[in-house]
Amino acid sequence: MNVYHFKKGTEICNYSYSSNILSVRLNRQRLIVCLEESIYIHNIKDMKLLKTILDTPPNTTGLCALSINHSNSYLAYPGSTTVGEIVLYDGNNLKDVCLISAHDGPLAALAFNSTGSKLASASEKGTVIRVFSIPEGEKLYEFRRGMKRYVNISSLVFSMDSQFLCASSNTETVHIFRLEHLTDSRPEEPPSWSGYMGKMFMAATNYLPSQVSGMMSQDRAFATVRLNFSGQRNVCVLSTIQKLPRLLVTTSDGHLYLYNLDPQDGGECVLIKTHSLLGLGKTEENKENDLQPPVPQTYAATVARQSSVPSPSMMPGYSEDGGALRGEIIPEHEFATGPVCLDDENEFPPINLCRGSQTRKGKRS
Repeated sequence: MNVYHFKKGTEICNYSYSSNILSVRLNRQRLIVCLEESIYIHNIKDMKLLKTILDTPPNTTGLCALSINHSNSYLAYPGSTTVGEIVLYDGNNLKDVCLISAHDGPLAALAFNSTGSKLASASEKGTVIRVFSIPEGEKLYEFRRGMKRYVNISSLVFSMDSQFLCASSNTETVHIFRLEHLTDSRPEEPPSWSGYMGKMFMAATNYLPSQVSGMMSQDRAFATVRLNFSGQRNVCVLSTIQKLPRLLVTTSDGHLYLYNLDPQDGGECVLIKTHSLLGLGKTEENKENDLQPPVPQTYAATVARQSSVPSPSMMPGYSEDGGALRGEIIPEHEFATGPVCLDDENEFPPINLCRGSQTRKGKRS
């Protein structure tokens, strides 16, 4: 594993591990390296190894989640290969918190909200998504994604305000759920035949088997997106761009889709723009591409041009137990108080720079 200083274009440190690195997670306090049967926890400021969690259940996909809120740095990872148990670990105090029995089958997806107070999970079936309170581990919400077919959940993410939860899979549908509890303070509806039948139906669920009654009480999607493809791995993000809620979907073939999300009524999300991240096509907006302005210079290209000066020498010689013996400690002022926000629709991740560094350095974990 190589850790680089993005602005300076220099290597901070590098580590070698006993087996393949399956996933890496980090916030402003901790860096997590997940192997198949172990997890390494580093201090982000000096990259010293703080804790090694050994003999974890075989985790062939490297499934784990780390809270981006560095004041708690909660870590979640599977506690079993046969059932959906979640181990909740305190990354700051380096101790176990609790074990959550989330699903009957093995886990497929985990995600914290921005404050680390909620944890969402999905099993390999992909039909039910549950949300738990953290650190208590109590179930808060239960959403049903579908019933007809099992799917592979590829992305599970909260909005920054924790009002919505988005789930995408290998199918053509992206589901957005709204996290809210209905209260009894709503005004009493006038008596009607439909209202009477609804109350009778809900009362009847108390006499049905628990599996059937539980299915009836599960909430459905608040909003959906119908993609024009299926079978591709994709990642979704719920963001606010120019003060408007947006859903961003990026796919493995190098495209980024931008959808509008109605926070009041939900329903079908409308496609606004399509971007090619690989530079193979023009930006499409409402199918009117003839008068598109030239694409502005990307942030990645600007940084790459500024970092063209000779960089300091690399600093190898790091080990799992040695920490940053001769490395560069990251200054305190570079730890910002909050996450990066996309305030401009033309501001996107530094794709060009990342692709260039892989070309220069070769394949790295």
